[in-house]
Amino acid sequence: MRYYLGGLAARQRNEDSDRHLALYLTFVAGAVNAGGFMAVQQYTSHMSGIVSAIADNMVLGNRFLVVIGASSLAAFIAGAATSAILINWARRRALESEYALPLAVEALLLLIFGLSGLFLAPGSSSTILLTISLLCFIMGLQNAIITKLSGARIRTTHVTGLVTDAGIEIGKLLYRNDPARTDLAPVVADGAKLALLLSLIGLFFSGGIAGALLFSHFGLPVAALFALPLGLFASFPLAADIKQHSARNG
Repeated sequence: MRYYLGGLAARQRNEDSDRHLALYLTFVAGAVNAGGFMAVQQYTSHMSGIVSAIADNMVLGNRFLVVIGASSLAAFIAGAATSAILINWARRRALESEYALPLAVEALLLLIFGLSGLFLAPGSSSTILLTISLLCFIMGLQNAIITKLSGARIRTTHVTGLVTDAGIEIGKLLYRNDPARTDLAPVVADGAKLALLLSLIGLFFSGGIAGALLFSHFGLPVAALFALPLGLFASFPLAADIKQHSARNG
């Protein structure tokens, strides 16, 4: 179990560790997206809707909503940029915590989100703005982690790409090759890819249900339930780096 948990955020990757981490992060994204809606009545994982909302609200003259949308977009970009900076910084130093660093930051920020009700006035304009920006930053950070480690093969925070890719594979699956055209390579669906895509879509949906139920019944502190496993995954590579540093300088 220790080897398995430690491998989820390790520098040395394989298809299983990529897939298993992606599955958990997709569940977390669905749950946090639902939790954000419960807290501030806005979804925070998909930028397509946010960019469209900015355009709509500019035309309608809703200045505060334009500010929220622009802040959401900037926060998502900042989160992705932060993830890239941390990963590249660790990679150039050959640290085991290459992917664990942004994962640990995500866990910390989720804990802050869970505790935000203790120091933010509920319902105020500043609370709404800060909460949405924090959640968008987390989603950008997370999406960049899985994008970097999977070579852009997997996304976890938005379903549009997943559904599109699943539709393409289903189209290949349903396509009937002409047996007379032996000169052409047959159209063949990637069954393993389709299974992964459907699993990710299902976990985002399941995470949304779990998040909606838990956040509605127990409030923001539920975020700790999703943060603690991320911190656990990140702790093994971080501990390895600390141990190596101590041995080198001891």
